Amino acid sequence: MIALIQRVREARVEVAGRITGEIGQGLLVFVCAEPADTEAIVDKLVAKLLKLRVFSDEAGKMNRSVTDVQGGLLIVSQFTLAADTSGGNRPSFTNAAPPELGRRLYERVLATARAQHPTVGEGEFGADMQVHLVNDGPVTIPITLRA
Repeated sequence: MIALIQRVREARVEVAGRITGEIGQGLLVFVCAEPADTEAIVDKLVAKLLKLRVFSDEAGKMNRSVTDVQGGLLIVSQFTLAADTSGGNRPSFTNAAPPELGRRLYERVLATARAQHPTVGEGEFGADMQVHLVNDGPVTIPITLRA
């Protein structure tokens, strides 16, 4: 599973003019399932998101998690994170999970996050989304987890 995490002051996702999810301070998380991914990988990702220390403490050091700062999670499906650009100028997305698996694992990410964290917003799987954010720092961190 591939994730791209951005520490944000605020973020929201719109689909066809309606807001599907929004948060204040927290983490905007783009996720991409790969064909070999499992529910166990999803659980590891959510645990990592909740413990990742990317928020500043009183000394300005990144020592606090999204849980510590009572921030939100905004989780957005993004299959393009699996892009392979090695073969030319048009990306290939064959490394992304098929849509059925991608949807199932994305929904597992949301359910697992909601079971463990009070503020979780979402995008809409397979939709044309507009993501609005104020990146804080900027802090952007890629994560790849494999079985």
